[in-house]
Amino acid sequence: MSSRQERKGRQGLIALAFLAPALLCLAVLRIVPAISAVVESFYSESLLRGGRVFAGLSNYGDLLASKDFRQSVGVTLLFTVLVNPIQVVVSFLLAVLFTQKAAGSRLWRTLVILPIATPPAVSAVIWSVIYRPDGLANGVLDRLGISAQPFLTSPGQVLPSLIVLLSWIGVGYWMLFLIAGIQEVPEEVREAALLDGAGAWRRMISVTLPLVRRPLAFVLVADTVSNLLVFAPVQILTKGGPNGNSNLLMYDVYNRAYALGDIHVAQAEVVILVALTLAIVAGQFRLLRGDQ
Repeated sequence: MSSRQERKGRQGLIALAFLAPALLCLAVLRIVPAISAVVESFYSESLLRGGRVFAGLSNYGDLLASKDFRQSVGVTLLFTVLVNPIQVVVSFLLAVLFTQKAAGSRLWRTLVILPIATPPAVSAVIWSVIYRPDGLANGVLDRLGISAQPFLTSPGQVLPSLIVLLSWIGVGYWMLFLIAGIQEVPEEVREAALLDGAGAWRRMISVTLPLVRRPLAFVLVADTVSNLLVFAPVQILTKGGPNGNSNLLMYDVYNRAYALGDIHVAQAEVVILVALTLAIVAGQFRLLRGDQ
């Protein structure tokens, strides 16, 4: 018994040794900055005392009293409500389509996946050219007999324009997870549905969708977190404008920290953003668990 316990102890130490670098990186890159952000959010810089002083909850109070911050929260929530269903639904439909045994499906799948290899900053530059007054988007609209649109400079069009850009970036990535889930569906289940006379739409709704709920739930949660942390396209294309209509929370954090130089209020905003993200994700998990 003792030799078996010693063997298990050695195996545990070996496993811990292999995990140590990852755990160290997790602590240095995630846990320590998170604790630092929470601590710094309770301080402020004092010109009279020549350094930082404990401010309690005043930074949070200043944020909640700020009209710009409240607008940023509203824009972020609206953006999340719009972009998440679009990306998840389109990713699922494309995954279903590209798992069919049809000519050219692999080629089209590759084309949809290609934007994954492009960094978000580069994608933003590409779409800045597309959205120009004389760019590709207005060229297509002109062919359709529609007048040129302002896109990124219009308060009403800037958010939908960003949604199109971010969907172009993200749909292919999330589609890969759903394709993997669909390929795990037993072939005999599909054949049984086909023998029962179920059409393509009925098979997708009644067979495929219920059997890929786990990867679909993962995609929903991960996509939500990803979209709540969008930064590069906003910083490159809109700077939060026009009139704050694209001022997502992540960009607002950057603006407060580096443009306004108020690092402690920015840290408080980071804490609020993380809390908001956790609340939304927890709500999604609760709804998904309730559906099961």
